[in-house]
Amino acid sequence: MKVPAVASIESRIPNPASRILGIDPGSQRTGVGIIDVDGSGKLVHVFHGALAVAGEASFPLRLKRIFDELCDIITAHRPTECGIERVFMARNADSALKLGQARGAAICAVVSQGIVVHEYAATEVKQAVVGSGRGDKAQVQHMVGVLLGLKGPLQADAADALAIAVAHAHTRASLARVGIPRTAWRRRR
Repeated sequence: MKVPAVASIESRIPNPASRILGIDPGSQRTGVGIIDVDGSGKLVHVFHGALAVAGEASFPLRLKRIFDELCDIITAHRPTECGIERVFMARNADSALKLGQARGAAICAVVSQGIVVHEYAATEVKQAVVGSGRGDKAQVQHMVGVLLGLKGPLQADAADALAIAVAHAHTRASLARVGIPRTAWRRRR
C-alpha cells in the first residue's frame, strides 16, 4: 500500500504530545485513523483509510495483508500510541472467529513496532465521541468530522478508526486529570 504524504497536515502541530493510531478491525475491511494531540488536548487529523482485504485469495493472505499494511502505515506515520476496538459478540461463531483473527493480526502489527495497544468497547468509543454509548454510525461519522475539522463524508470504517483514536485521547486526558490508572477506571463503571 502506498501511504499518501501528509506533510501539510502534520505541520499544524510541529511537536505533538502524542500521535494516536486508531484501528477498527475487520476481516474484509480494517479501518485505520491517525490523529495528533498537542499538550492542550487539541486534536488534528493526520491520516485515515480502510484496508480492503476481501479480495485476497485466502483468509490467511487477508491476515498477512492487514499485518503488512499496518506495519507500512506505522512506519510512514510513526504513531506513539494505539487504540483498537474490542471484539463484540457477532451474529455467528464463524464471523466472530474471523473478526478475532483480523484483530489479532492488527494487534501483532502494532506490538511488533513497539507500540502499546489500548482496547475500547464500541460503547466507550461512542460515549467519548457522540456523548452516548448508543449513538449510531451516522452520528459517529458526523462527530468525527466535526471534532477533526474534516470536510465531506467519511467512509464508515475509517470514521470508526478515527473515533477510536479520539476516544483514546479523551480517555487518556480524563485519567490524567483524575490520577488513576485505566484499569481502576473501568472497575468503577
